[in-house]
Amino acid sequence: MTAAPVVQTILVEPPVEPVVFALVMYSVSSAKEGAILLKSAIMYTTRPLHFHILCDEAAQVYLESRFRLLTRPTHHITVRFYRLSFQSMMDRVIREGSIFTDHSAGIPGLMKLFLHELIPDHVEKAIYVDTDTFFLTDPALLWEEFSYWDPNVSISMPSHPDQNAPEWHHASRICSCIMLLHLGRLRAARLMDSSIYRADAAGALWAPGSEGHYMNVALGDQGYWWAIVSNRQDLFRPLRYDWEVTSCLLDMYMTGLGDDDVSEEQESKVMVHLWDTPYEEQVVLPKLLHFNCLHDTDVYYNWAGWSNPEDSLTKRWKPAVEYHVGFKWLWLNRGSTDSPVDIQVIVDPPFADQRFAAESADELQH
Repeated sequence: MTAAPVVQTILVEPPVEPVVFALVMYSVSSAKEGAILLKSAIMYTTRPLHFHILCDEAAQVYLESRFRLLTRPTHHITVRFYRLSFQSMMDRVIREGSIFTDHSAGIPGLMKLFLHELIPDHVEKAIYVDTDTFFLTDPALLWEEFSYWDPNVSISMPSHPDQNAPEWHHASRICSCIMLLHLGRLRAARLMDSSIYRADAAGALWAPGSEGHYMNVALGDQGYWWAIVSNRQDLFRPLRYDWEVTSCLLDMYMTGLGDDDVSEEQESKVMVHLWDTPYEEQVVLPKLLHFNCLHDTDVYYNWAGWSNPEDSLTKRWKPAVEYHVGFKWLWLNRGSTDSPVDIQVIVDPPFADQRFAAESADELQH
């Protein structure tokens, strides 16, 4: 009698989706700040991380020296540096034809509008965060926000309908300091125009306003994002303030370290800048700290105000800054097996309009 065959059932779990970032770090100062952001994401993540970083050579060298210290991270880390020349950025802005900036972030700051063009097409979604930030929690929680989107949403960032700043043409009603971007949908819409597209029959697939071009823009890239989402609210989903606890204008909603046994009811009484917003009478639970608008310093953690024990921001957040700045990259080697960071450098990546021109020329030749 033949024995019955042994049947083994093997459960194959699907691969864990990484948390994907698209970032801009164009200078050593920007890289110094950004390194703290990157370090904090690695500290708290429960998933693999993919970092796509638009940079210059100086920033790449600084950041790569940190990543090379990681040999056993808990989760795999992939890094792609896209090294852009200043001239290539200028040329793309010129081809767009209607944008400029007088913001301190300069031309590199405008590259936030072109992330979908520079990052490879297989990357469909990404988180953008300014460099003067760091996480207090798992970035996978921020990535999960994508799962709540309607099918047409392409952009999510904090919304502040209570802000009234006509001198900025109301661009302070959003904050492009943190954005969730569906890069695939932005590519399909040809979000940013180009003289190359204008020469094509299809042209740009949508215009920012009734006049077909940007008007009355302030606050650098944020002004253009405001023009986009205020004219196309169908593309937009507000992001919770938990991810934008910022020193700029909003004074961190007046929350901070201390009183570890405070109740939600007690905390809500000290909250500020929530009136006439979607989060009125709610409690902001800090998940990502932003130290923007700290003047007279290139790097937020060198701000002179940290030495003033009477400063409100210093009282509430200095220990958190010191901890995240001082946490050693070496300490991130928490894994049990070797898994060095996967690093590649892409020099002079083409913008989407340049790829379109090259593909169109190829088609004509064939």
